Amino acid sequence: MEKIMHTLEYIDLGIKNYQEAWDYQEELLEGVVEAKKKNKADGKIIIPGYLILCEHPHVYTLGKSGDANNLLIQESFLKSINATYYKINRGGDITYHGPGQLVGYPIIDLESFKLGVKEYVHLLEEVIIQTLGQYNISATRLEGATGVWLDVSTPKVRKICAIGVRISRYVTMHGFALNVNTDLKYFSHINPCGFQDKGVTSMQKELGREMDMKEIKTQFNSQFSRIFRVSL
Repeated sequence: MEKIMHTLEYIDLGIKNYQEAWDYQEELLEGVVEAKKKNKADGKIIIPGYLILCEHPHVYTLGKSGDANNLLIQESFLKSINATYYKINRGGDITYHGPGQLVGYPIIDLESFKLGVKEYVHLLEEVIIQTLGQYNISATRLEGATGVWLDVSTPKVRKICAIGVRISRYVTMHGFALNVNTDLKYFSHINPCGFQDKGVTSMQKELGREMDMKEIKTQFNSQFSRIFRVSL
């Protein structure tokens, strides 16, 4: 049994407007940064950390280094499919969030965890890989791309989880989007994460049945706690 090293506050936002969730992340991140400053000043402040899970109404988000041309529809068309569009400050290109997709936002101090950015992303991918493994979905990484993929060595390579993070003063925000019961037709309006030649999938599509989101959250939290050595 690996030793628990950190404690994070677990927050389940349910279905949350994207802008509201983004603002909330920024607020929590600033609190962590302030705690770090005070800790360096007197060494007595416990630096907080958070794990937020939620779902969003239909929304497309474009990372700061992304190509706006990867949104394949006019912004005026978004209204007809009940979707919104944001240019945001995470890494990565364009992706979609919507109902039936498990979105996670860890807000942690990488210095406290003694993690570099690449190692952090690697561990986050590992949490998803192990969570999918609980359902006999064999997932892995794709060289040169973030996220979690299926059948990477075949023409059927497809993405099941996108990852895009922002690091500010070594504190993380944004995170991952795991397709659970996601309506995949919304991905047809973008080049997901900038790729034009790779598909997307969901747990529901792979297993042929609707998944219990509450159960998926429980499995994810268990793997996250084990891999990051935290209690929630």
